[in-house]
Amino acid sequence: MALHIIFFQICVAVIALPIHILALLGLWDPIAKKALPYLLDKITKNYNKYMKDHKKELFSNLSEFKGPSGELKVLDLGCGTGANFHFYPSGCKVTCVDPNPNFKKYLSKSLAENDHVHFQEFLVAPGENMRQVASGSMDVVVCTLVLCSVENIDGILAEIHRVLRPGGAYYFLEHVTADPSSWNYFFQIILEPTWKYIGDGCKLTKETWKYLEKSKFSDVKYKHVLAPFKWSPVRPHIFGYAVK
Repeated sequence: MALHIIFFQICVAVIALPIHILALLGLWDPIAKKALPYLLDKITKNYNKYMKDHKKELFSNLSEFKGPSGELKVLDLGCGTGANFHFYPSGCKVTCVDPNPNFKKYLSKSLAENDHVHFQEFLVAPGENMRQVASGSMDVVVCTLVLCSVENIDGILAEIHRVLRPGGAYYFLEHVTADPSSWNYFFQIILEPTWKYIGDGCKLTKETWKYLEKSKFSDVKYKHVLAPFKWSPVRPHIFGYAVK
């Protein structure tokens, strides 16, 4: 790695030195797990405001994947504070999964604001091991802004594929790595060693679309877009859906 990159990474680490010390002592993760739901509750409204058109486009055909019974069973994986509920069709049955139990309080608030969603249950589980969810039991899996912080992307995609019924769909929206020749990529590189602590393991430079392209899904449709966040390291996004 170039010396100037290392220099800037060290500068960022020095600014965030308390975080790095707490992480070294094993104290940061419990703090982050409790703080993240509170922060995301504040951030989500602004994110949805700026990404509203992209999210509307993403979920525009969600109802087409209703099951044989005419119901739409949705698994919201990495549900967080329920950032996607507003965009779901009326009457859909939603099961929520997240490894962080601290989201439950904020999830209840979001459900109260979106009574068109029929909530089923909240399961505390990692996406790589959703054994509480039966194979082939879901029409749709929605997983947004999650794969950036997942170590085993192949594992979580395999689990998503397992819980979907044949013909079901996986909807995704993720921030990804920027063009390597851009300033955006430069900032991603220098921020990444510290960002993983701020973003609960989030990695800024993932080429997530490559994992999707080699997955077991029969049809993967996605597009690259730039979110309207000036100077943000998470500006490059992909969104789309994949059919089992």
